[in-house]
Amino acid sequence: MNIRVLGAFGSEGPGQRPSAFLVNDRTLVDAGSVAGGIPLAEQLAIEHVLLTHAHLDHLVGAAYLVETFATCDVQRAITLAALPLVVDAVRTGVFNNVIWPDFSAIPRECPAVIYQPLVAGTPHRIGDLQVTAVPVDHTVPAAGFIVHDGISGFVYSGDTGPTEALWKSARDVRGIRAVLLECAFPNRLAELADISRHLTPDRVREERKKLPRDVPVLIYHVKPQFADETVAELAELGEGITVVEQDKTYTF
Repeated sequence: MNIRVLGAFGSEGPGQRPSAFLVNDRTLVDAGSVAGGIPLAEQLAIEHVLLTHAHLDHLVGAAYLVETFATCDVQRAITLAALPLVVDAVRTGVFNNVIWPDFSAIPRECPAVIYQPLVAGTPHRIGDLQVTAVPVDHTVPAAGFIVHDGISGFVYSGDTGPTEALWKSARDVRGIRAVLLECAFPNRLAELADISRHLTPDRVREERKKLPRDVPVLIYHVKPQFADETVAELAELGEGITVVEQDKTYTF
């Protein structure tokens, strides 16, 4: 399984794109940035977008990607899959003909997007992958994902503070090769992290204790304005915890 990092950060900065991971060239896990990371031909090869939640830093790339499908005469819809409350938020809050066009009805002969609600805790077939959405602890309805291809898999936390259900679900899945875990703020902003339901390096240390020691933890979603400070604190946590590199492909 190949995971290409299109966006590694929790916001946007010079050369720093919001969270987006392209799995096996066909499935996006979150879509904070798409067009800024790959050329048009590779965008048009994407079939599914898995959205953890409806915040802009995880969604805005999908808005542009769907517009690309609507205007490039590909005659194929892209599937946007998420928990039902997240699908509702996207449809009513963004693709609502006010903030952005309702591309589920455009073009008329072949709409550019279809929505797939995911039942929490239930494995779903998404292309050639099996995906399980598990609710996590964020300020809005949000999920982490367990993604598996039948041989190996990974866990993607989405935006969350300290959480339990995702790790409990993952323990029952064989072949997990990595955990992609968010960490937004440095330790000195722990109060802000708690209010906004994000992690700090100290919180990452505690979450790490809930995971098998032999599974590497890849950190993403660091806020650009605090990147140097947060990465330095993460480095103090020792082996097994790595900050992902944007534009790099990881193979498991």
